[in-house]
Amino acid sequence: MPVPFIDIKRFEPGFLDRWNQKVKEMSSNAQFIGGAEVSSLETRLAEFTETKFSVSCANGTDALQIALRAMGVGKGDKVLLPDSTFWATFESVVNVGADPVTVDTNETDLQMDFETFQKAVEKYKPKAAILVHLYGWGSAKVLEYRKFCKEKGILLLEDGAQCFGVRYHGDSIYKDALISTTSFYPAKVLGAAGDGGAIFTNDEALANMCRQLANHGRTSHYGHGSVGWNSRLDSLQAGFLNLSLDHIKARLESRLSIAKKYQTELPKIGVNVISPPTGYTENGYCNANIFSLEDRPKLESHLKEKGIGFGIIYPGAMSDQPGAQGCEKFGDKNIARKISATILNLPLYAYMNDTEFNEVIESVKSYFQK
Repeated sequence: MPVPFIDIKRFEPGFLDRWNQKVKEMSSNAQFIGGAEVSSLETRLAEFTETKFSVSCANGTDALQIALRAMGVGKGDKVLLPDSTFWATFESVVNVGADPVTVDTNETDLQMDFETFQKAVEKYKPKAAILVHLYGWGSAKVLEYRKFCKEKGILLLEDGAQCFGVRYHGDSIYKDALISTTSFYPAKVLGAAGDGGAIFTNDEALANMCRQLANHGRTSHYGHGSVGWNSRLDSLQAGFLNLSLDHIKARLESRLSIAKKYQTELPKIGVNVISPPTGYTENGYCNANIFSLEDRPKLESHLKEKGIGFGIIYPGAMSDQPGAQGCEKFGDKNIARKISATILNLPLYAYMNDTEFNEVIESVKSYFQK
């Protein structure tokens, strides 16, 4: 039986009926930009992430760029970021005119390596850094990152596109960040019906600047206090996200239960599962379904034959991308490159059923036990 890597059509009973009705009502009243849906969403997002301010925007990449601009990062500034991440993290730094420096990865938690980061800070004296929370958890050293950056006067932006709903020692991972972002790309834990993003912070001045930059730098309808761009989240996307937030607890619980089943069942067949760091495991993570395999291509072929979807997140280090040539990297162990060559992600999505899960396990088992 084929099993997809991800299925974003697993809606709750009645969800599509409510969505269609909402689209009809909003369309008949021409509620397309701003308004109650956007305001309600931002209020609910701030409450969910345990932050004081939430600013919606057009997509997750814009969220990163807006946050960097709001922090005053620009031409000539050095910004440290992980060598293991999605391209948007890298390009957001370039797009605000700053100079990115990639930092190698920690082999245990698969996040940016803290000790290597500290050494990079001494060498490059960066104005800012981006900590990316990957794989449905975050760095084992997240508190150390925040403390170190504050002591050194480094502005720390946290890219949370893969960690919506994650809790660290009982609190939202976004709660105590200086400024953090997320993406509402449809395949995310909280996905929209198109593109969308948001920025979270407890700093009112940062929040106000983010809101200004996302709306043409406006201070009034025809007053512009800065040069921003058009990055408003449209009302229809906000409406879809509001409906989805009604079910986010059940969706997260479903994903977490499946992730924990993988963590239990895969080691029984000799699979080297990557586990979340302490602090995330007891309080929830959202898509920990990965393991390391030295000879990954053979398993890829096997899964394709069985009709089992899989992901490789990410297939290459940032510093190896053609678009990154000429930019600096720090760390000589090339852990990011090794991880890119060995990590494989198995299917995981909300409301994945037992039959699908068992099909995945049996397919993986048939490879390792042949």
